[in-house]
Amino acid sequence: MKKWFPIAHARRDIAVPHSLRDHAFEVGRMAADFAAVFDSAGWAELAGRWHDLGKFIAGFQQYLRAVTGFEADLADRSPPKVNHSSAGAQYVHRCLRELKVQSEGALALAYVIAGHHAGLPEWDGLKKRLGDKKWLEETLKAEIPADLLACASFPDFDEKKFGGEGFHLWVRMLFSCLVDADYLDTEAYFYPERQFLRGSQFDMDDLLRCFDGYMQKKEEQAKVQIRQDGQADLNRLRSEVLARCRAVAAKAGGFFSLTVPTGGGKTLSSLAFALEYAVQHRKRRVIYAIPFTSIIEQTADVFRDVFESLSPDVVLEHHSNADFEAKRAKTEEMSETTDVDPAEKTGISRLASENWDAPLVVTTNVQFFESLFANRPARCRKLHRIADSVVILDEAQLLPPDFLQPVLHAMKHLSTHYGVTFVLCTATQPALGSRLGRPSLDGLDNVQEIVANVPALYAALDRVRFAFPDFGDAAATWESLAEELKAYRQVLTIVNTRDDCRQLHRLMPKGTFHLSARMCAQHRSDVIAEIKARLAEDAPVRVVSTQLVEAGVDFSFPVVYRAMAGLDSIAQAAGRCNRENRLPEKGLVRVFIPPRPAPAGFLRFGEQATKLFLSIGRPEHLMPVDFARYFADYYGQMNSFDEKKIDALLAKPRELCFGEAAQAFSLIDDSEMASVIVPYAGASGRNPEGDISLLKNGGLSRALRRRLQRFTVSLYNREVHELLLKEVVSEPEPGFYVLDVPQYYSEETGMAVEDPVISPKDTIWGV
Repeated sequence: MKKWFPIAHARRDIAVPHSLRDHAFEVGRMAADFAAVFDSAGWAELAGRWHDLGKFIAGFQQYLRAVTGFEADLADRSPPKVNHSSAGAQYVHRCLRELKVQSEGALALAYVIAGHHAGLPEWDGLKKRLGDKKWLEETLKAEIPADLLACASFPDFDEKKFGGEGFHLWVRMLFSCLVDADYLDTEAYFYPERQFLRGSQFDMDDLLRCFDGYMQKKEEQAKVQIRQDGQADLNRLRSEVLARCRAVAAKAGGFFSLTVPTGGGKTLSSLAFALEYAVQHRKRRVIYAIPFTSIIEQTADVFRDVFESLSPDVVLEHHSNADFEAKRAKTEEMSETTDVDPAEKTGISRLASENWDAPLVVTTNVQFFESLFANRPARCRKLHRIADSVVILDEAQLLPPDFLQPVLHAMKHLSTHYGVTFVLCTATQPALGSRLGRPSLDGLDNVQEIVANVPALYAALDRVRFAFPDFGDAAATWESLAEELKAYRQVLTIVNTRDDCRQLHRLMPKGTFHLSARMCAQHRSDVIAEIKARLAEDAPVRVVSTQLVEAGVDFSFPVVYRAMAGLDSIAQAAGRCNRENRLPEKGLVRVFIPPRPAPAGFLRFGEQATKLFLSIGRPEHLMPVDFARYFADYYGQMNSFDEKKIDALLAKPRELCFGEAAQAFSLIDDSEMASVIVPYAGASGRNPEGDISLLKNGGLSRALRRRLQRFTVSLYNREVHELLLKEVVSEPEPGFYVLDVPQYYSEETGMAVEDPVISPKDTIWGV
C-alpha cells in the first residue's frame, strides 16, 4: 500500500506522487525569484507557499487520490470536492490581517491565490468568497507543516509604488509570478524532460556580440553594393542612424522615440539600441511589439538571420499565426549550432511562447497590451518577463486611440516601477504628450528622441514626391482609375476596404496581384514573396491591396497610388515607393479620392484630419512638423481616449473588475467576426486538408488549431450565416467553420462571400 502523505498531484503511471509540501516550497522559491526584479520577492514567496493550502484539507486529499486513481480503493467513491483556491485565499487574508500586515498586501494575495486556477476574480466575487468561512474552517483543521506557515517577517507594502491606480498591475504581476511558478513545478513532475527545453543559455551580452558580428559583415557587403549600384548616400545615412542609436543607448530613461523615415534602416537600428541599452543598463530581454502579423513574420526572419550563428531559439515569434511546425526546416539548418536535437526545437518555441522565457521576443501589439489587462492564468503567465526589459513599439502611430489612456498609464507604471524602457519607433511619430481640452490625455511628456536632427534626416531620405488632389476634384470611378493604372509597368495601389480592393482588382488586366484579408495568412505570404521576386527581376507587376502592406512590407515600387486616408497612412504607403532610392528621379505617390469615403470610425477620422491638413496647402514632401499638426487634428476628433472606461474598472483595490476589464480591453473587436478555415495550398505546398479532416473527425487540439490558424479568413457573422445556409461552409466544432466548396476561394482574391463568378478551372484546385 502506498504511504499516505499530502500530495499536490498524482498520476497512475508515475510511482511517486508530487509532495504538496515540496510543491509549495518550490513554487514559493521560483515566484520569489521572478518577483525580485520588481522588489516584491517576499509577497510572491508567500503567494507561492500558501496558494495550495486548501489542498491540505482532508476532503481534498481524498478527492485527489480518487480522481487520479492513486488510491485504487477510493476510485469508485465520490469524495467531497473542495474549493482549495478559496480556502487558501481566506486563510492568507485572515492570517495577514490578524498579524496587522497592511490590508492592501493581504488583499493582493487573496486576489492572486483565489484566481490562480480560474483567473483573477471581480471584487464582488472575491468578497463573497472571503465571506464564506467554510473552507477557512476546514483549512484551520488541516495538518499543515509548521515550517510552511512560519514566516519570520512579512514584507512591507509599498503604497507609493504599488498602491492606488497601479495596484491592479501589481496584482497581475504577482499573479504572473505565481502562475508561472505553479505551472513550471507541476510540469517538472509530469514532464521532467521539458526542463531541458526551457530557457536560453544566452544573455544580452551574447546577443550584442552576435549582432556586432552580423553588422560588420553587412557593412562589408554594403561596400561592395555601393561600388555596384552607387548607394553610398543611403548607406551612409543608415550607418549614421545606427551609430546614433548605439551612442544614445548610454543614456538612462523610461521613454525614447526613434523617428526614422522608411528606408532608413529602422528595424536593425532599433534592435541595436535595444541590445546596447540592455547590456549597459542590465536589462533582461528585448520585446519587439508590432501591429501586423505580416510584419512580425518578416521582422522575426530578419532577426533569425542576425542570430543564426548563435542559436535558433534566441528569437521567439509569438502571435496568433505563429506556426512552430513550419519553422522546423529553418531550425534543422541551424542544428549544428546547438546541443539540442533538431526535432525538439519546435517544442522549445512552443514552450517559450507560454511564458516568454527567451532573450528576444517578437509579438503583436494585441498580444502585448491585452495581456497587461488580462485576468486568465495562461494569458497573464508571461507578464513578469516584461519587467526589466526594453520594449520596442514598432509603428507607434497605430496605438489604439480608444484605449490610449489605459495603455499609456500601463506604460508609465511599467517604466517607473518595473524597470521597463520603451522605444516608440515609427516614421510618423504620433502626438502622445499630455493634452488639455476635450478629450484630455495624461500622456508621455518626457520622451527622448534618439535621432539628433529628425527634419534633416527626413530631407536627406526624401525619395518621393506627393501628388494630392485638388479640393474641386471629383471622386474617381474604379473604371477610370483602372484605365489610369494600366499605363504603368510597376504600380502599387492601396485602397481602404476589402470590397474596394476586389472591385478595383476585377477591372485590372489579368496577372494583377490582389492582397487583402479575404486571403488567408499563408496565401498573403506567398503572394508577397512572388511580388518581391518580380520586383527584384524588374518584371512588370501591378498590385491592388488594402492597407495591410503599408507598415513594414518591403516593397519598392516606382509609383504608388493611395486612396484618401490619414496622413500617417499616406506616408506609410509612400514607404513602399522608391524604397532603395534606385530610380533616376523621385518616385511618385499619387493620392486619389475614391468612389466612396473611408469607413466610419478611425479611418474616417484620419481622412477628415488629412483634408483639414490639405486645406492649408498640398505639399510635395512631408516633414515631421506636418505629422504633429495632423495628429493634433486627428486626436481632436476623439470622444474619449478610454472609450470602455478601463481605468475606472481598475481604479480602486476594493472595486477591481478584472474580468470585466479583460473582456472590455479588446484591441480587435471580433464580436461580429468569425474565422473560416480554407483548404489553401498554393505556392507553399503546405496543404491543410489533412488537418481539416482531423478537425471534421473530432480531432480538435491546441496544436491543430495553431496549425490551421494560417489558413483562416475572418468574415462577418452575417456572411458566415449566409454561407452556412448555402451549405458552402460547415461547422464541425462549435465556433470552427470550414469552407467545403472550393469555388468560393480564388487563387487570386481569396474568399468570396457572394456566389463566385469564377469557374472551377480557375480555382487553385481545379476539377
